[in-house]
Amino acid sequence: MDPQAQPPTADEPSFASRLLREPLLHFLVLGAFVFGVDYSLNLDKEDPQTITISKSVKTEAHDIFAAGLKREPNDAEMKTLLDRWVDNEVLYREGIALGLDRGDSTIRDRIIFKALSVTQSGITLPKIDEAGVRKWFESKRERYDTPVRFDFLEAVVSSDRSAETLQGFVDALNGKGKSDAESSLRVFKDRPRPNLLQSYGADFTAAIEKSSPGVWQLISSSEGLRVVRLEEIKPGIPADFDQNKDAIYQDWRDDTMAQLTTNAVREMGKKYKVREEEVKP
Repeated sequence: MDPQAQPPTADEPSFASRLLREPLLHFLVLGAFVFGVDYSLNLDKEDPQTITISKSVKTEAHDIFAAGLKREPNDAEMKTLLDRWVDNEVLYREGIALGLDRGDSTIRDRIIFKALSVTQSGITLPKIDEAGVRKWFESKRERYDTPVRFDFLEAVVSSDRSAETLQGFVDALNGKGKSDAESSLRVFKDRPRPNLLQSYGADFTAAIEKSSPGVWQLISSSEGLRVVRLEEIKPGIPADFDQNKDAIYQDWRDDTMAQLTTNAVREMGKKYKVREEEVKP
């Protein structure tokens, strides 16, 4: 196969992992995850001071994650999603207790939003000077720096994917022999290094970093062997604090308020007992 003869496909859009970034208490950002697990049905069946993470909650959390990121959540990611659901449930119940359901008795997310607003109205942000914001910025540099980016091609073999066949295919692409393997070409532009680590694993990322541009290689990834040709590695660009000072200060405000809100909601949640239903494999 001559890879240049294959029609390139656009790089698939990546789903932002900021959903799971800490501190994250933007409850309504979860959108569909503030889903219709009927509060009244559950509350009638159990102690109102007990919050049950049901099988249906776990299933929907899993399905929302998998649909968004196109992969299975790991244990830590599932815990984060379920913690967010518990936070929402605490806010919902506290909103009901405060009478915030008046006029909204059937609209769960509005009650959560009202309770969240009441909670945040009692929070005061700490004072911070420019030196403090700069220190916070330095601790969060990965959020602001432009990371190392990679342009590369992947030839996806649709037939026999054994190591021997794939190596023969790589040799043919590099002009050393022939191969009858059928494949399609995928084109990746400006793929940031953190995305490579997440999507393909550390071994793949380390190997492509050492690759010579223009040479096809067989590289091991977290999901098996891949036939890849590096095109270009673009160096990272450090962010300039002074040029982004106002935006960075706003980010500090948002993150600090989020963390303080999380703390307040978790403190309220101490009055509830949380239990999980086991999900059989």
